[in-house]
Amino acid sequence: MPAATLSAFIRGHLAPGRSVLEPDLRLYLATEITPLWQATEGFLATHDLAPPFWAFAWPGSEALARHITLHPTLVRGLRVLDFAAGGGLAALAAARAGAAHVEAADIDPLAGAVISLNAELNNLAVSARIEDLVGHPPTWDIILVGDVCYEAPMAAHIMPWLRACSAKIPVIMGDPGRKYRPQSPGERLATYKVPTLRELEDGDFREVTLFRLTP
Repeated sequence: MPAATLSAFIRGHLAPGRSVLEPDLRLYLATEITPLWQATEGFLATHDLAPPFWAFAWPGSEALARHITLHPTLVRGLRVLDFAAGGGLAALAAARAGAAHVEAADIDPLAGAVISLNAELNNLAVSARIEDLVGHPPTWDIILVGDVCYEAPMAAHIMPWLRACSAKIPVIMGDPGRKYRPQSPGERLATYKVPTLRELEDGDFREVTLFRLTP
């Protein structure tokens, strides 16, 4: 599908908003959740695309963005991967903190379009990469992973690879208490309280714990 078509679709269904923990970072976001899901259902089915997870700033990414802002040396001067990035919030924070090169990877072409639009909105350099990177040897200095353990198949697919990567480079994972997170993820770095939407979560906030994953 042409990039211009994807971008036009995003602009037609999302509106510029802001991160709740890092309001200086602007994002294309859904303003009314149910209408977006209904409006996109036919389009996504026709083009064999996933539900619009890219339309929201999920708690794990919010916490990662905040942590990077508070600890910019975590990424400064490094090659950074924001894995399963959605709209790329953690990638934006890394680019703003002075990372040497930032990639935001997702398997959904619409996520790639959102990442590019969000980078443009913030005047930040982030490269969208539409590819399943599981199994690739790490070519980055650090991997950021926000809120990916919400489904068993997803967790089973990505966690062995992320653990293998963690033996070579830091892998920082944000988890808001999802059911399928690893039982022993690793070193706890910080916990952040993230305001959420009741349409997406079961309360007004989530406590997100950041871990440095261990093999």
